Amino acid sequence: MNNQPIPFNRPFATGNEFRFIEEAIASRHLSGDGAFTMKCQGWLQGHSASAKSLLTHSCTAAMEIAALAFDLSPGDEVIMPSFTFSSTANAFALRGAVPVFVDIRADTLNIDETLVEAAITAQTKAIVPVHYAGVGCEMAQIIEIAEKHGLYVMEDAAQGVMSTYRGKRLGGIGHLAAYSFHETKNVISGEGGSLQINDEALVVSCEMIREKGTDRSQFLRGEKDKYTWQTIGSSFLPSELIAAFLWAQLSEVEQITRDRLLLWDSYHELLEPLENDGLLQRPFVPAECQHNAHMYYVILPESVDRQRVISAVGAQNIQLVSHYVPLHSAPAGKKYGRTPETLEITDLISSSLLRLPLWVGLEYDQQVRVVEALRAALKIQVD
Repeated sequence: MNNQPIPFNRPFATGNEFRFIEEAIASRHLSGDGAFTMKCQGWLQGHSASAKSLLTHSCTAAMEIAALAFDLSPGDEVIMPSFTFSSTANAFALRGAVPVFVDIRADTLNIDETLVEAAITAQTKAIVPVHYAGVGCEMAQIIEIAEKHGLYVMEDAAQGVMSTYRGKRLGGIGHLAAYSFHETKNVISGEGGSLQINDEALVVSCEMIREKGTDRSQFLRGEKDKYTWQTIGSSFLPSELIAAFLWAQLSEVEQITRDRLLLWDSYHELLEPLENDGLLQRPFVPAECQHNAHMYYVILPESVDRQRVISAVGAQNIQLVSHYVPLHSAPAGKKYGRTPETLEITDLISSSLLRLPLWVGLEYDQQVRVVEALRAALKIQVD
């Protein structure tokens, strides 16, 4: 029996990464905003139909720029789901703002748009929808609520490159948005991210924040004869080596997405009998959303001990992993955030969600092996 390891993730390389990095080195421009940065930003700007795209050294950095651009003050509130990564809240808590956690939908695991308006107070300044697994939030209603109350919308589209909502690219809908190119994402640069600016009025301020609070971007465009410190900012630029690696990935993004979607579809078909037998619940993708196969997860029955499943499947040399510990239950979430109501679905999902291996190069036979090992581990507990 084949017992070769099947890791949860295996970073994919297109084959052009070293060549582009060598070109970057030969250009003698290794700091930020060189030729490869411009190529990446141009692609990302066109992809999301944004007014401007700014490459950053992480998705976290992009969200920190957004928090500064929104000019948040201590005590301001930002509504977001609790079922997300710490960066979503950290970026705003760093400015003294209060993350306000609301529950998620049971189908998509995205923020429940029907709960957002009730969480708004006089201190609310922004809404941060998180597109979980590259499946779009109900952005039409979220944008409508934001416009009604004069709020900013910042899309956490870390997992959303190549996904759409009602024909619009995720990352191109809110005032600002952030992508991630971490090695666990579909398109990678090791670490990396980008800020998508969809509100023209925020372009200049975001540029200055990214450039250590200076107007250097305007200087480089010839709009000023010198640059100087204008506002609060920091160093958010990635090096050209990172951008060169990313450009190799973006150049192949269509094929990468097709390959991942084939893997996602195979899992979905293989797992249908398990769902029919009541062993698990498969992901749900609304008709108005086109996802990018960022991940394949299953929801286990409440009676199942997830850790026992992970251990049993792990004994077959297959790595399954859980996901977020809800922010509202984390020490920092309790200290810096606010939770107006109980988050029953968030708590349930966080204790029962299981992610399966999905990476370009995973073979169908390996997927069959994953599903069979999962079936065996579940039947022991359910039966």
